[in-house]
Amino acid sequence: MKLAILSCAPKSYSTQRLKMAALERGHECKILNTLRFAIDFSGNEPDLQYRGDPISDYDAVIPRIGASITYFGTAVVRQFEQMDVYTPNTSNGILNSRDKLRATQILSRHDLGIPATTFVRDRKDVIPAIDRVGGAPVIIKLLEGTQGIGVILAPDRKVAEAIIETLHSTKQNVLIQHFVEESKGSDIRAFVVGDSVVAAMRRTARGDEFRANFHRGGTTSSIKLSPEYEQTAVRAAQIMGLKVAGVDMLEGKDGPLILEINSSPGLEGIETATKLDIAGSVIDYVANQVAFPELDVRQRLTVSRGYGVAELLVKEDSHLIGSSLRDSGLRENDIAVLTLHRGTEVIPNPKDTRRLEANDRLLCFGKLEAMRSMIPERRPRRPELQQLPENPLHI
Repeated sequence: MKLAILSCAPKSYSTQRLKMAALERGHECKILNTLRFAIDFSGNEPDLQYRGDPISDYDAVIPRIGASITYFGTAVVRQFEQMDVYTPNTSNGILNSRDKLRATQILSRHDLGIPATTFVRDRKDVIPAIDRVGGAPVIIKLLEGTQGIGVILAPDRKVAEAIIETLHSTKQNVLIQHFVEESKGSDIRAFVVGDSVVAAMRRTARGDEFRANFHRGGTTSSIKLSPEYEQTAVRAAQIMGLKVAGVDMLEGKDGPLILEINSSPGLEGIETATKLDIAGSVIDYVANQVAFPELDVRQRLTVSRGYGVAELLVKEDSHLIGSSLRDSGLRENDIAVLTLHRGTEVIPNPKDTRRLEANDRLLCFGKLEAMRSMIPERRPRRPELQQLPENPLHI
């Protein structure tokens, strides 16, 4: 495999460990400065220049995109995607995870635990927002802070209001988040590669510090995650569009609460704590995936006129409950079931003999009109407010 690591910090621990792991496995690997690329549209196909010369053919790239170059860095990653070069973390995935508001919006519709969070801009809305998340103390977060920077614990409402007003006056956007007291000074980092957690550690803050980040002096220890925490971490990373991610979670009284999803997770703290070759796990995963470049479903599938992808929900009163996929009538309507989601179980390419149950979710590709005709009248999400109905589509 010919691999490129996109990094502006070639001597950093994480970048060097990834390169070393690749070379130890016999792969060709180069570290390329993300800022030295030029995106080239002058030819017949998407292309890139590096240091003024046409770039070589690569099988895969591993992006290590810092927060300060998110816009340009994700543009470079996107260009590699258009060139059918495999990347474990897509440009959209990096953008999704980098903006805390965007990430929270995406996660909030997927039945994953997140601390109560709100986002407001007008001064008059600040106090009601603080009350909605459970009152003071509250956490105030800048939307694009990293390594604990831009995360503030406000002990009471007046202090919180003053901090938010000051940040708003400097054109900063912030999230207001419930303070999970039972996890004060401690969190969990799960390192996700592909569809599994390859390592996990608990981070504990020093002294009175409430932020447990390794780069802020927090101590680390290796832990074994329960299935609930592991499934939460994997689902969160995949929903973001990331195959390599550091998922930070709090240990809430009712289960895991997702704090943040990092698209360029550091290796030093977790490799030191767990004594595992995590860099090697990343390289092995990428090497196994190079034949399967990321596809943008919206680009590739919607070129078929009248066809598309939709998620259909088997409602509790559906006549399809108990029917097999063969007898469901979907195939006769030119609808193919790609994946069946049942609770936390994911069944790819389900067999025709698979019988449907209430609340099954079917990811389908087929005629949009046929799928639309199977959807009953939708109900509003909040009938009393007559708001727009919720997704997914219903059968």
